[in-house]
Amino acid sequence: MGARIVFIGDDFTGASDSLATYERAGMSTRMVLGDAGNDGLEALGLPTDLRSLAPERARDEIASLWPRVAAEAPEVIHFKVCSTFDSAPEVGSIGAVTQELIDRFSPDVVAVIGGQPSLGRHCAFGTLFARGPDGETHRIDRHPIMSRHPVTPMREADLRRHLAAQGLTGLDLISISDLRDPASAARTLRTRPALIDATHPDDLTRITEVLRLAGGRQLLVGASSVAEILGAGTDRAASAHLPLPASNNLLLFAGSRSQTTSAQVAEAKSYTRLPLTPEALRSGALIAQAQRLLSTGTPTLVHLLPDADYGLSPDGLADRCAAFVATLLEGTEIGYLGLAGGDTSSRICAQLGFEALAFEHGLAPGVCICLASHPSPRRDHMRIMLKGGQMGERDLFDRFAATRRDNGPVHGRT
Repeated sequence: MGARIVFIGDDFTGASDSLATYERAGMSTRMVLGDAGNDGLEALGLPTDLRSLAPERARDEIASLWPRVAAEAPEVIHFKVCSTFDSAPEVGSIGAVTQELIDRFSPDVVAVIGGQPSLGRHCAFGTLFARGPDGETHRIDRHPIMSRHPVTPMREADLRRHLAAQGLTGLDLISISDLRDPASAARTLRTRPALIDATHPDDLTRITEVLRLAGGRQLLVGASSVAEILGAGTDRAASAHLPLPASNNLLLFAGSRSQTTSAQVAEAKSYTRLPLTPEALRSGALIAQAQRLLSTGTPTLVHLLPDADYGLSPDGLADRCAAFVATLLEGTEIGYLGLAGGDTSSRICAQLGFEALAFEHGLAPGVCICLASHPSPRRDHMRIMLKGGQMGERDLFDRFAATRRDNGPVHGRT
C-alpha cells in the first residue's frame, strides 16, 4: 500500500521543513531522492529544484516524477512551496506546476493555503503578509527582502492575481470570515479551486475541518502549514541512538545571498570562513584550501558573496555550486554538511547521490537536521542541515556546529 500523502517540495530546504512537520505530527515520513522504497510510509517526500526552473523544465520534472507518484496512489498531494510564494511566470512558476499536477492527478479538491502563521506568514482576504528581519509584519510586495528578491521579487500581494499571472486562473477565495462556516467552505471547494486564508493557528484547525468535509482526492498547494493541517500537531521526541556518521568533520556551504544568511555567515564563530568569489568558483582555486582545513578537523564555511556578479543564471549558479561541493568532497571526508539556500541545496544533494533523508531533529523554526542514506559508507548516516535563505537566527551556524558534540566522539570508536 502506498503513502497516503505525497509531498513534492519545490526545493530541498522547504521539503525538509515539511518532512520535520509531518514527523512531529507522528507520521512515518521520509524524503526519497533515488529509488528507495516507501517501507509503509504515511507521507513520502519528493524534493526537487522546481523553484529554480523555467515552466517547461518544471513540467518535464513533474513528468519524470509522475510514475513514482502514481505508484503511491496517494489520497493527498501536497505541493510544498515557499511560505512567501516568491515565484514568477518565467522561473519557479507555482501556477505552471500546479496546473500540471491538476492535469495529471485529476483531484476532486484543489486548495491553495495562503499562510503559515507559525512562521509569521499571514494571508487575509487573499493578501499575503510576512514578518521581516526587523520583527515587523509587512505586506509581501512591501517586504524589505521579498519585494527585492534577486530572482523572484514579489510585486503583487494578492495571491490570486500573483498565481493568475503564472497561469493558475479561476481561484475562488475562502476568506477568514468564510472559515466560520466550514460546511459552506467545503461546498465551495467541491465546486471549484480556491485560495484559503490563514492568519492564526486557529484558522488551520478550521481548514482541517473544511478539507475533511470536502473529502475526495486533494491537491493542496502551500508551505508547511499544509503539513500542520494534515498532521496531528503534537510534537514527537527526537530519535535516539541513531547511527553516527563516518567522520566528525563539518562543511557548511552558504549558497543563499539573502540578508539573513549573510548575517549568519558574519556571526559564525565556530568556522574558518572562505568567501567564494566569482573567480574562485570558476577556477576551483578554493577547493584545495578547504580540503586542507577539513583534513585537520577544522569546521569550514564556504559562502557566496552577496553583491558579487557571478555571470550566471540562478539555474547555472546552482549547478556550478553543486559541482564545486561535489569536487571538494571527492578529496576529503565529512560527516556533517550544512546547506543554506534552496536552489543550491537541491542541486548539491542530488549531485552527492543521497538516496533518502529522514528527519532527526529541529534546529530552529523552518530548519531541521536530517539523517542521510547513501550507498557509500563514506556518506551514509551523514547529518545534513537544510536551511532556506530567510530562516534561522543569527547564531544558527554555530548551533549546527555544536550538534557534533551531541552525538559523542566519532574518531576512534569501535
